[in-house]
Amino acid sequence: MPQDIVVLLKLLVMQDQKWSLASLAGELGLSSSQVHYAINRCMKARLIVNRDGNVQPMIGNVEEFLLHAVKYICAPQRGEPTRGLPTIWGGAPLNKHFRSQELPPVWPDPDGQCKGFAFAPIHRSAVVGAKKDPQLYEMLVLLDALRDGRVREKNMAIKMLKDRLKESS
Repeated sequence: MPQDIVVLLKLLVMQDQKWSLASLAGELGLSSSQVHYAINRCMKARLIVNRDGNVQPMIGNVEEFLLHAVKYICAPQRGEPTRGLPTIWGGAPLNKHFRSQELPPVWPDPDGQCKGFAFAPIHRSAVVGAKKDPQLYEMLVLLDALRDGRVREKNMAIKMLKDRLKESS
């Protein structure tokens, strides 16, 4: 499920920080039971493992999943011009490397400060979590580039994502 990916990315960026189901739920705008089920599904998929009560991502499996499966599970959906949070080449960290005269893709959000073309996030909780955690926001932007970026954007996103996963291990 798409919300599982958001939970998985949040666990990645938190690294060794202490967390609870309630704290993750609050950070992502999900219920504790949604987070609990997402963690269980990620364990069954061998994306995370419970080692002595400590939930840890299995970096090799996560890398393979993010690079090769997410674009099929969460097919991109584009829409009309709207306000929102920029993503793909319009959002950090890719916005430092790509410029364009066209409107950027944005996750629709009434509080968004950027005008662009609507690009549906992988799950509604992605926008909630991204507003609270800049590292999660960047991981989601990179994931969106893999889902629907142009070749140069995808290649840079792959490199950046692999670097971040190495840092997490």
